[in-house]
Amino acid sequence: MTELLQLIVNGLVEGSIYALGAAGISLVFGPLRIVNFAQGDYLTFGAFAAVLANVDWRLNMVFSTAFALLATAALAVAIEFVLWRPMRKRGAKTMSLFITSIGLAFILRASILFAFGSGEREYRVNVFQSYSIGGIRISEPQLISLVVALSAIVATALLLARTSFGRAIRAIADNVDLASVAGVDVDRMVVSIWVLVGILAGLCGVLAGLIQSSFDANLGFHLLLPLFAAVIIGGIGSPYGALLGGLALGLIEEVSTWSGFLGGVNPIWKPAIAFSVLVAVLLWRPQGLLGRARTL
Repeated sequence: MTELLQLIVNGLVEGSIYALGAAGISLVFGPLRIVNFAQGDYLTFGAFAAVLANVDWRLNMVFSTAFALLATAALAVAIEFVLWRPMRKRGAKTMSLFITSIGLAFILRASILFAFGSGEREYRVNVFQSYSIGGIRISEPQLISLVVALSAIVATALLLARTSFGRAIRAIADNVDLASVAGVDVDRMVVSIWVLVGILAGLCGVLAGLIQSSFDANLGFHLLLPLFAAVIIGGIGSPYGALLGGLALGLIEEVSTWSGFLGGVNPIWKPAIAFSVLVAVLLWRPQGLLGRARTL
């Protein structure tokens, strides 16, 4: 039982990272219909922004994380004005936006490589400090990441469910024209959405780098497929579903290695198990756990 509880804790740590990144993808797709393939590189940018502040400028991790969140939000808003908004005004379709996001991902990754190099980077934190709670061991970076990520998940869910901001996002996702007629300032809301996406991406990148102890410019790229899997499991376009899908995916990957589960699978097969569950969910409920079925 101790082994299972340990795996559940590990799964929550991993799943909370997935949930933050997946929520950013879903927030953009719902109202703007952008399949943001560059989300992984937004995460990487946030991780390296924190490294710049923490290692080069010698700030502590709290201020370094705050800087990373602001920097990633600024990047997301800048790209909205330079790229996404002009494309939407020219009537770009979903596929064109998707291909553009792939190109943007390569540009961002190359820029990060140019600025920081290809070597491994790490924060000025003690990665060897760990705690034992009832036989369950958790490192200090894992504990911090779990508490911060779950707090951010709850805050994001409440923001979307209980505020006018969340209602406006749902209105735009349902019908942009009707939302505008109802008094929603669509352009202003889009900027606000990108700010939230940048904050979530920056936080996700910092926490992912923290629990991995060292990372390089491919940090976000390696997380990209699990993030999209979490979005699809939860329901495309549903931020709540993305949060749920991310947590579920992390738990499934870790618990599948439990020895009580038919001896447990080899850890190298964890991604295969996760995507098998993805296929099963789509066969059972094609719109995802919290997605809505649509008739074309």
